[in-house]
Amino acid sequence: MMEQSEHEVYISIVAPAFNEAENLPQLVDESVQAGLALGKDFEIIIANDDSDDDSADVLAGLMARVPQLRVLDMERRSGQTAALDATLRAARGKYIATLDADLQNDPADIPRLVEIIEADQADYVNGWRRDRQDKGWRLLVSKYGNKFRNYITRETIRDSGCGLKVFRRECIDRLKLFNGGHRFFATLIRMEGYRITDVQVNHRPRTAGVAKYGFLDRFFKVIRDAFAVRWMQNKIVLWKAKERVRQTGK
Repeated sequence: MMEQSEHEVYISIVAPAFNEAENLPQLVDESVQAGLALGKDFEIIIANDDSDDDSADVLAGLMARVPQLRVLDMERRSGQTAALDATLRAARGKYIATLDADLQNDPADIPRLVEIIEADQADYVNGWRRDRQDKGWRLLVSKYGNKFRNYITRETIRDSGCGLKVFRRECIDRLKLFNGGHRFFATLIRMEGYRITDVQVNHRPRTAGVAKYGFLDRFFKVIRDAFAVRWMQNKIVLWKAKERVRQTGK
């Protein structure tokens, strides 16, 4: 029997997916193995972003054999940030792990990232794809996109585009994502006062399908959004307060 957490489950493993029917079975199976490796209760949440391939049927079949799988069907094509946000708000775990649905992230890395948080070394662990298995032009755009993003937002995250992240559930309690905000996820959480670190993770080449969410246009959107995040960093209000206990006379 798995150990029950103080939350409804110990960890939620979540992923947005658009037209990834070929990759979904392996994604779910590997996520199950990652959950089992932790030896505690877990759930897997996939947000189907109004896919027009066989994703709906594939997910139905997976739900029939994987009791830990939950599926969210977006009512219309909403984009990566919205689909990710939907999974985060549905998550019931003490911890949350995010993945891309293209299988380039390795779910087997999740237990190692959880250990860092359990050891109280960080509240949020960001994956760092040091040895990326992408084509040259994607590497180039990503490299300079990261450098620019870090420069404008005064950030030190080495790979903000990595889909693999693990964090405490409370990190997102007050987080409000904007369209494209997933690219600044670590920075937005750091702005809430949480401790951030990045750790090298495995990165695999895509073996099925093609990239569905846009890439080249992201570079220019990142430039615009980076300045917006810089503005928010300068304006954010952080506070802590403890209500005083009334002293009553005898």
